[in-house]
Amino acid sequence: MSKKPESKKVNFTAKRIREFACPKDKKVAFLWDASTNGLGLRATENGKPSYVFQGRYQNKTIRMTIGSPENWSIPKAQEKARELQSTIDDGRDPREVKAKAVAADVANRAVRRAAGVTVEEVWQYYIDTRQNGWSKHHYNDHLKMTRKAGKVRENRPGVKTIAGPLAPLMPCLLSDINTELIEKWAKKEAKQRSSQARLAVRLFKAFLRWTSRQENQKYSGCIVDSEAASGEGLARILGKGGVKEASLLREQAPAWFRYVRQLPNPVIAAYLQCLLLTGARREELAALKWVDVDFRWGGLSINDKVKDSRQIPLTPYVSHLITSLPRCNEWVFSSPASESGRLVEPRAAHKKVCDAAGLELTLHDLRRSFKNLSDWHDTPVPVGVVAQIMGHSPSATAEKHYTKRPLDLLRRYHEQIEALILGFGEVTFEPVEPPCNVIAGDFKKQ
Repeated sequence: MSKKPESKKVNFTAKRIREFACPKDKKVAFLWDASTNGLGLRATENGKPSYVFQGRYQNKTIRMTIGSPENWSIPKAQEKARELQSTIDDGRDPREVKAKAVAADVANRAVRRAAGVTVEEVWQYYIDTRQNGWSKHHYNDHLKMTRKAGKVRENRPGVKTIAGPLAPLMPCLLSDINTELIEKWAKKEAKQRSSQARLAVRLFKAFLRWTSRQENQKYSGCIVDSEAASGEGLARILGKGGVKEASLLREQAPAWFRYVRQLPNPVIAAYLQCLLLTGARREELAALKWVDVDFRWGGLSINDKVKDSRQIPLTPYVSHLITSLPRCNEWVFSSPASESGRLVEPRAAHKKVCDAAGLELTLHDLRRSFKNLSDWHDTPVPVGVVAQIMGHSPSATAEKHYTKRPLDLLRRYHEQIEALILGFGEVTFEPVEPPCNVIAGDFKKQ
């Protein structure tokens, strides 16, 4: 750096500071204070004046900016210049001292901010950062765990969401998350939805541990208890998830079909029977639209949980049930009383059926029953056929990469399974051809 420019020293006054400007024939000009060693005022041709300090450290001239006269009074600028000179007299480089002070201030501000950051803020950053390495289903689990109540569900028009298990933790400060808080939350959730709470804990545990690791750059300074969602106490509160085995037995089928077919609501009666005969998930079937029904080629397009959709056969009795339904709107299983226009909550009706038949079955148990009852066929149905109809992910390499059965081949086995289950249920029917306007996709009321 060049030596201090030659300039006459003057005592700094408010008037001199205010009137000092860079001459038109120069790019920079300095005015030096006579009463304080090293304090100067620098003015450039384009910029505003600023106080500077100039001194010598290890036989080299150094210069540092103090600040604008708008923000620094003359006494404060003089005090700062004396402080910088004192640092040099102590054998320290004032530039390094300043750099360390700035770094410390940044770190302190980060710590103060981290102490006030909410779980929701870090959680959103976490799932955005990790999304590319997750499956779509795993990502959706994270969204479902933290969803807020009262929003209209995309896949169920007119139906509003309930709060996800982790939603109560989202407004909390991350620094406040500890074992005691998590256990208190778990006791409440375990009474309502223990299975979902167990999944929520697994996801939240991974989140806390990720937050505490170095790979988390944005919130690395956060105060977080990485083991808050671990421990035996939490496991005792939530318990262990048991393997569900409930299924409709073949000797129970006559009673189940009898009471289902006696339901006063034909839409619910058809829906429950179709659940059993297709092995579909409850929401997959409830979301069936008339445009998804292909009467001509005998197929149903199901909104799949794993993939976007899957094609399954439209078997004779299922076709018979669907054809007999009123065509009030776009939904096959319509419900004029529902805000969404379709069947939303069939569990109450199914419970009445089960109570009358002396059974304890959930709607999802009907899906399991489809698989178990199909095993009674004299000629074993290939496992891959049942899995493809039900929308299960292939487990074997050959099934996953090489075997994709066409609809007509699936129909060969699916019709046999339907006939088998109807035989168990002592159900007979006369197939009815769907009217032409149904084939054409017209779902208006007949």
